[in-house]
Amino acid sequence: MHVQIALFDGFDPLDVVAPYEVLYAGGTASDGAVTVELVSAEGPREVVGGTGGLALRATAALDPERADVVLVPGASGRVGEPGEVPEEEAGAGERRDEFVPVLLARTLTTGLPALLKRAMDDPEVTVAAVCGGSLVLAMAGLLEGRHATTHHLGLDMLDATGARAIRARVVDDGDLITGAGVTSGLDLGLYLLERGPGPRIAHAVEELFAHERRGTVWSARGPAPAAL
Repeated sequence: MHVQIALFDGFDPLDVVAPYEVLYAGGTASDGAVTVELVSAEGPREVVGGTGGLALRATAALDPERADVVLVPGASGRVGEPGEVPEEEAGAGERRDEFVPVLLARTLTTGLPALLKRAMDDPEVTVAAVCGGSLVLAMAGLLEGRHATTHHLGLDMLDATGARAIRARVVDDGDLITGAGVTSGLDLGLYLLERGPGPRIAHAVEELFAHERRGTVWSARGPAPAAL
């Protein structure tokens, strides 16, 4: 199982590093059955994240034909809407983090959406997203009618794009796997290992990281629950 994690300017580092470490450890535990790399739509380059200018290096171009899984992180920055900067923080010349919605929307002006569409159109590729990564897919028009989750602050926006927003830690919609808030990248990575090389590999990595997954992975399988 080869996983490509797609970096873009303003990405949230934890959305990337959490699943990367889980998947890398899964590769070790499975004798190389899992591989993972950082990529970007533009090819090899240093990509600056949205947290304190922390940068990671994409070592290759995003190429869905080389991937079994394409994973999209969210963005890191101010929450809320542009223009909501408190007066005491609005000093002239002061550098301020950008707003998350702006960073996510900016991805639509890059080559990323077209590449993600190729991945979504390929039945052999699973597309995964952490936190605001689901909104990147949704704003690109790729989640209409699909079950997905994102950070709880973005669920209404996800629903407004035509996706079926689910309030769950991880949502399995077949070839689309999405995670909620930032730390859900750990849970999503472990679930990808469970679906790929298997539960024993996922459990070994879970024990290594001393992290227990939270909640039930939601899927549309089985009967709908009655009102509780």
